[in-house]
Amino acid sequence: MTRLTRRRFLLAGTAAAGALVVGWGALPPRQRLHAAEPLALDGDAVTLNGWVAVAPDNTVTVIVPRAEMGQGVHTALPMLVAEELDMPLERVRIAAARPDKIYANLAAIRDALPFHPDDQGAAQAFARWTLAKVARELGISLTGGSSSVKDAWLPMREAGAAARAMLVAAAARAWEVAPAAIRTADGELFHDASGRRATYGSFAWPAAAESPGDAVLKDPHAFRLIGRAAPRREARNKVDGSARFGIDARPEGMVYAAVRMAPALGGSIAGINPGDVTGMPGVLAVIDYTNALAGQTGARAGVAVVAKTFWQARTAAEALAIRWDAGPHAELSSEGIVAGLRSALGDGERHVYFEQGEVEEAQAQGHVVRAEYSVPYQAHVAMEPVNCSAQVADGKVRLWLSTQVPSIAIEIAATIGGVAPEQVELHEYLLGGGFGRRLEGDMVAQAVAIARQCRGLPVQVIWTREQDIRHDVYRPAAVARLAATLDAAGTVKSWDFVGAGGALTGQYTLRNLGLPPAGPDKTTVEGAYDMQYEIPHQRIAHVAVDSAVPLGNWRSVGHSYNAFFKESFVDEMAHAAGKDPVAFRAAMLLEHPRHAAVLEAAVRRAGTPPAGRAHGVALHQSFGTVVAQVAEVSVQGKEIRVHRVVCAIDCGIAVNPGHVAQQMESSVAFGLSATLGAAITIAGGEVREGNFGDYPVPRMHEVPQVETVIVLSTEPPEGVGEPGVPPVAPAVANAVFKLTGQRLRSLPLRLG
Repeated sequence: MTRLTRRRFLLAGTAAAGALVVGWGALPPRQRLHAAEPLALDGDAVTLNGWVAVAPDNTVTVIVPRAEMGQGVHTALPMLVAEELDMPLERVRIAAARPDKIYANLAAIRDALPFHPDDQGAAQAFARWTLAKVARELGISLTGGSSSVKDAWLPMREAGAAARAMLVAAAARAWEVAPAAIRTADGELFHDASGRRATYGSFAWPAAAESPGDAVLKDPHAFRLIGRAAPRREARNKVDGSARFGIDARPEGMVYAAVRMAPALGGSIAGINPGDVTGMPGVLAVIDYTNALAGQTGARAGVAVVAKTFWQARTAAEALAIRWDAGPHAELSSEGIVAGLRSALGDGERHVYFEQGEVEEAQAQGHVVRAEYSVPYQAHVAMEPVNCSAQVADGKVRLWLSTQVPSIAIEIAATIGGVAPEQVELHEYLLGGGFGRRLEGDMVAQAVAIARQCRGLPVQVIWTREQDIRHDVYRPAAVARLAATLDAAGTVKSWDFVGAGGALTGQYTLRNLGLPPAGPDKTTVEGAYDMQYEIPHQRIAHVAVDSAVPLGNWRSVGHSYNAFFKESFVDEMAHAAGKDPVAFRAAMLLEHPRHAAVLEAAVRRAGTPPAGRAHGVALHQSFGTVVAQVAEVSVQGKEIRVHRVVCAIDCGIAVNPGHVAQQMESSVAFGLSATLGAAITIAGGEVREGNFGDYPVPRMHEVPQVETVIVLSTEPPEGVGEPGVPPVAPAVANAVFKLTGQRLRSLPLRLG
């Protein structure tokens, strides 16, 4: 049974009470400076607000409410506070956030609205304002949507500025001077007229009694930390092996669990003989946890073997005799799924996400270019496989976990563990990759269900790589049909796009929040309905097709495939018009100088390809950021080789330029996996692939040289972790066309 939590009540109420929401939305938002409870920190650090504490030794502790999964937030977010506080970054420590609504990720929720980026009207602004307020009330803390720095940009800078103002006020009171007469630098306070100086730490206690007043943020031109490369805080620990991930958790008395899950989608257990393995070395218990997850939508039927070591647990689990019932999807196949998507394009119910002009009239007056594109399912394959450690004892649930959604993990643990959320204790770790997989709570539900039968012992559940791939939540398979009209001068007059695929957001909210799907899912067409090209007649629609395959957020989500459809087809139109692909794009960006500048920056850096190679180009906006890529490609026989990728990016202010470059490099490698090798296929209701032998990711020698060009900006930061993924596939495909004349319209790219 699903508990009616405050979050579900608020969401349901919001949907039902539109008039009340309009009135409530006009009220000022709740503050994000002070937490409900004082910060729980070791030592004698003095809390100045919900984000900052100052210790007498002149170190500062900054609360970081986002997960570190390689994107650099443990460095970038403290930089925001340190900049406004005038504190050297090397004297800043970090601490994880306790559950509190001031740490909610408003940007990620607000960005879910299906508005075109060019639409900045009053109604849209009000909707964004209102949804941000809803997100503040819900208090969902999550790391995703390339939103960590974007969401923290104001509250964490304001926290640093407020703490600085309180320290200045305390010094001014003690020295009997005006606050304006005191300056700060490098963690110290100075009164130049009298020669007095003191560390922040020496005024920490008196500062706690001061009011920050109206703290003023720095002008970007005065930044000393923001905009300059800073070394990753956790890099040394990752190199020397001292970094701790979820799989490294070792609570006292811990035992291990290996699981066997129904191989078929929607399958169940028909029979089990625990006696086969109970006598094996180290085995403590055999647990059928299926019924414990009965109220958890999408839960996989399965059995766990608990043992003293993981190897003992895994060996016994593999030896366990289980009879499976394949369930209702035993005949499901990739071929059947794709056929169903193509059929839906013809007769399915379409939702139009964006429309302007008269597409049919334009098509009747010019040459129409048509094409069909498709992509398969994709798995996440984070280097750290799925795992979770849990203990149910003394009326509490304790979790040791790498997660992108701590607040959701706590609620799921409370539901399965039969306790109130306040009785869940969460210990967070570094993530060995996330990519959207750790936005899910299935590993939490499974671990807590098993722990409930382990007599108070903490238990660590670890999936094998095969389970990680075969029991994932996948990027949707999708098919799209595009038609564009060219006039006699080769100018695009109309654009008609219709896609078909599963809608992942409804599945996600049902699995993790207990909420039914509500309305169309904009992730299905993001990157298509909100494209930047200036085409007078447009229609972008989608047919949502029910999916028996579990769907989830995959790095860059719908942008990852809609950019492939869009940017490949733009190249097709350029070829049909007899025009250069770069000039063809630029001609459709006359009112989008930001996009044009990014495109020009990438092409200029790329230069001319060497003999035997070709350049393919792609331009795409996602998560508020514009990225252009030029891929330098060669073809030998049927092998496609990517040698170099130039990425130009406008992400607003680049808080840490080094991180931006690293994320572009990471994005290219990640995108190449789906572009050249990896695909999830279904046969007999089961996922075929199981490891890197049949689901390949690029090896080190296959990763190209990546050059990043950061286009300078004074606008607030936008996303960085995901926008480098979408242009990869179309840039490579467009280069392959130049080399071979073959237009490859499905992923992964395969030459005929």
